[in-house]
Amino acid sequence: MSTVRVLLVDDQPLLRTGFRLILEAEPDLAVVGEAGDGAAAVELTRSLLPDVVLMDIRMPGVDGIEATRRIIRDGAASHDPKVLILTTFDLDEYVIEAVRAGASGFLLKDSPPEDLVQAIRIVAAGDAIVAPSVTRRLLDRFATRLPAVRDAAPPPGLDTLTEREREVLAHVARGQSNAEIAADLVVSETTVKTHVGNVLAKLGLRDRVQAVVYAYETGLSRPGQQ
Repeated sequence: MSTVRVLLVDDQPLLRTGFRLILEAEPDLAVVGEAGDGAAAVELTRSLLPDVVLMDIRMPGVDGIEATRRIIRDGAASHDPKVLILTTFDLDEYVIEAVRAGASGFLLKDSPPEDLVQAIRIVAAGDAIVAPSVTRRLLDRFATRLPAVRDAAPPPGLDTLTEREREVLAHVARGQSNAEIAADLVVSETTVKTHVGNVLAKLGLRDRVQAVVYAYETGLSRPGQQ
């Protein structure tokens, strides 16, 4: 069993201590460092090479959004760290910006310890901590912050997808799991997983959360659409 290396980023030392106690009780998780602000988080990510950065959004100086942007940009050429955002509010507009900056998802700070542990494992494995329905609620709530597609021209990259891949992307944007998509399209879950992988690869997206954002930004999915 490989160990997931985690960097804790929060400007409150007591919270970092609490997270450390939770994570270090797990045999497959190791806290490799702590940072109290975004600038330190970027530097420590470069030097410590964590698999997952547990990132607070609101911090003095360089905030979690800008730190996420820098980490993802730097990591693209090195070890590809994943960022899991911590937020106090379920519908926090800053979460949208963090997801667009490259975060693999978000978690509420008051989530049960087992949810935190599971989220880190999911993100480390290369998946989004999807809660796609929550991601969708966020996008619906703050859709006015996303650029609208007004013309009839195909969105960039969308024309590289097959009809079935475009259909799967639309289902992903509705917050559906692979199992739900498979049931709707009457195909196997493995087939859906393959299609999702192809969509991400063709569009250069990191994970399902980024796919949801893409679908909204290109107009493939719109607020309130079922």
